Amino acid sequence: MDLDAVRTFVAVADAGQFREAAAGLSLTQQAVSKRIAGLEKDLGVRLFTRTARGAQLTVDGRVFLPHARELLRAEERAAASVRPGRRALRVDVIGRGLAPAGLLRDFHRAHPEAQLDVVTHFLDADAAIDAVRAGTIDASFRAVTTPARHLPDGVEAVRVLDEPLQLLTGPAHEFADTRAVTPAALAGYRIWMPGIVTGTEWAAYYDELALAFGLTIDATGPNFGLEPLLDMIADSSALATFVGEGTRFVWPADYDLRRIPVHGPTPVYPHSLIWHGDNPHPQLAALRAYLESAQPDQRDAETWTPKWAQR
Repeated sequence: MDLDAVRTFVAVADAGQFREAAAGLSLTQQAVSKRIAGLEKDLGVRLFTRTARGAQLTVDGRVFLPHARELLRAEERAAASVRPGRRALRVDVIGRGLAPAGLLRDFHRAHPEAQLDVVTHFLDADAAIDAVRAGTIDASFRAVTTPARHLPDGVEAVRVLDEPLQLLTGPAHEFADTRAVTPAALAGYRIWMPGIVTGTEWAAYYDELALAFGLTIDATGPNFGLEPLLDMIADSSALATFVGEGTRFVWPADYDLRRIPVHGPTPVYPHSLIWHGDNPHPQLAALRAYLESAQPDQRDAETWTPKWAQR
């Protein structure tokens, strides 16, 4: 159904005259008559009777009028639901316990008026980039292994957080009571990370890390999830795993797990924000500005990232 014709019908019904309705719609009277005739043809009924005093609704016209008004209200609601600033900003954070989710929580604390739709739907950066291009999400936090100049047209990315890695061990591990450990000192020790998925950006990161420092990062499964991994680490004197400094999880007190900083250099995971340059959502601009202002100054820190992650 032609909503412009419906809008014209309501205008004529309210004005009682084709001429006044035409003036209110900035149309010619002929154009108004043509729209009404087209609507009557679509509905198969007459909507108006012309009289000396103007246009009067027929019985069918009176029946149709409240439905016509509802159609126009529904049109306005539909348009408002996607109008920039009216719908929630949809952001992919990889996992709700990871550092990007923490960044988004900090943003919401700073901007409590912002409506957010937080999702974790996408396996890797390529899938997230495709979703950004398609408009399925407004933004995603990812490590970007592709140089910015090679990103798809319209897609933009900026590094927003370098998250230091920590070694997670149980109380019987050799490094359990160490205040800090160097990457080189971890050579020869088994670092178990069964959650790594081949082909993802985090798999590429840990492959580069292992190669750079001669580490043994074991991604063999099965991957039963976080709790069984923590259970294994807690009971082992040989197993350890890497976690991000911003990763948040809890474990039973009797596990006595240890989070040990890695320095000399500090491996950092390079989180970037990905978005489409044509996205007009005002909260996206606010998020970008917040992330830019919130970045810690790490220029003097001795850090390591893969070459593809260099700024």
